[in-house]
Amino acid sequence: MDTLAQLAHGFEVALTWQNIGLALIGCLLGTIMGALPGLGPSNGVAILIPLAFTLGLGPTPSMILLTSVYYGAMYGGRISSILLNIPGDEPAMMTCLDGYPMAQKGMAGEALSISGIASFVGAFFATWGLILLAPQLVKIALLFGPAEYFALFALAFMTLGGVSSTNQAKAAFAAAIGLGLAMVGVDTQTGVPRMTFGEVHLYDGIDFLVAIVGLFALSEVFVFLEHRHGASDAAGKKVEIGRITPPWAMVKRCIPTMLRTSGLGFLAGVLPGAGASLGSFISYSMEKRLVDREGTFGKGDPRGVAAPEAGNNAAAGGALVPMLALGVPGSGTTAVLLAVLLSLNITPGPLLFTQNPDVVWGLIAALFIANFMLLALNIPMVGVFTRLLLIPPRILMPIVAMVSFVGIYGISGSSFDLMVMIGFGVVGWVLRKFDVPLVPVILGILLGNPMESNLRRAVQISNGDWGVLVGSPLAIGLWIIAILGFLAPIFFGRILRDRMKARRDDEGSIAD
Repeated sequence: MDTLAQLAHGFEVALTWQNIGLALIGCLLGTIMGALPGLGPSNGVAILIPLAFTLGLGPTPSMILLTSVYYGAMYGGRISSILLNIPGDEPAMMTCLDGYPMAQKGMAGEALSISGIASFVGAFFATWGLILLAPQLVKIALLFGPAEYFALFALAFMTLGGVSSTNQAKAAFAAAIGLGLAMVGVDTQTGVPRMTFGEVHLYDGIDFLVAIVGLFALSEVFVFLEHRHGASDAAGKKVEIGRITPPWAMVKRCIPTMLRTSGLGFLAGVLPGAGASLGSFISYSMEKRLVDREGTFGKGDPRGVAAPEAGNNAAAGGALVPMLALGVPGSGTTAVLLAVLLSLNITPGPLLFTQNPDVVWGLIAALFIANFMLLALNIPMVGVFTRLLLIPPRILMPIVAMVSFVGIYGISGSSFDLMVMIGFGVVGWVLRKFDVPLVPVILGILLGNPMESNLRRAVQISNGDWGVLVGSPLAIGLWIIAILGFLAPIFFGRILRDRMKARRDDEGSIAD
């Protein structure tokens, strides 16, 4: 009953004209970001962070706007997957397998509608999972001491690469870069400047938002400048929608699939490092084994569209659970959202639910509102979102650059931060060329200081005994999970990635 009362309070916070308007804007912009190939939820949220701060929004409205963008981008990723066979982001890759064959049969509108309904079901159940599971994790987190928190942060670093990571060494290298950048500034315990090189602007450390916008948004602009793609991915391709509303028999056939894969996707999202990509793949694979009696998967089966869409949207909601309850992001996009909360002087973790109930419960209520908005928008307006695929990057990328520069300058009013942002943009562009993931860099900048503080505190309390780091069953359990999470991609990740690629190639050739 307490949970329902708190949720009701959350709806009181969220149901204001300002917050409803922000949720609607976030849903629209997020769907656009997700529909455009190459951007995806992480980049979409990063690009729009300056907008939230430039408008002078408070913590709750800012998070409502950006989480609506997050959910909208997860919805939007399916559009280019189905119409062009080009995934809007990695989790939408599995949607291509049956979505594009349906489009080739003249059923693009029905495929888009089924995927929209599946996305709604997955996100809806994931939000309820967040409500039920996060408070239970908070109770466990209250048992944590400095040693346990250090182990938890280590777990986040060692598992965020996930089973889809192409190279664990590169992920570790990226995390080391992030931890090194976190050390920049004045040492909070000794007051001694570290790695500031005499630059006064660096005494307060590196701003999370400047790093995020540079690494994600500005690096996209540099990638465009390198390749100079003048036309959109949809240029020269005939895009026809056809009938928008699917027949009830098709929806009814897909409902059990949506329910099963929502549960799988949510569990994948809660596990740090698993993420929406794994949730999408597992959901599709399980459904294919379970219901594909006639070999129709990969040839335009609506259930093959519903399964990955429900799975990856449920995983998106599940990734919010460890971020809000433990302060540890479960995915790249939640790492960006974590940076926003920290910039608003709100620390996610066990005390968030008691110290900032308006923020957390208002956010949860807004997720329900945004989910219904997205369902209402994505089916009737699918033709409008489809036309957005025709926007050439030569028009889109200057807008991204303008928003980044104006937004960051509006937040800090410092030309030095603009130069730092450009530097991070160049670094992000170089890392992308070498296939080094960007998320561990951000995670290092975010968690580096609290990780160091907890390590120091744990060693000081134990009078210099480093054994305190494995001195409790909880800490030992976290270290075991961390080590397994780091080693699993090395032994099983390649097999899983090969299967994902082989399944897409084989079923894509069958569809052709």
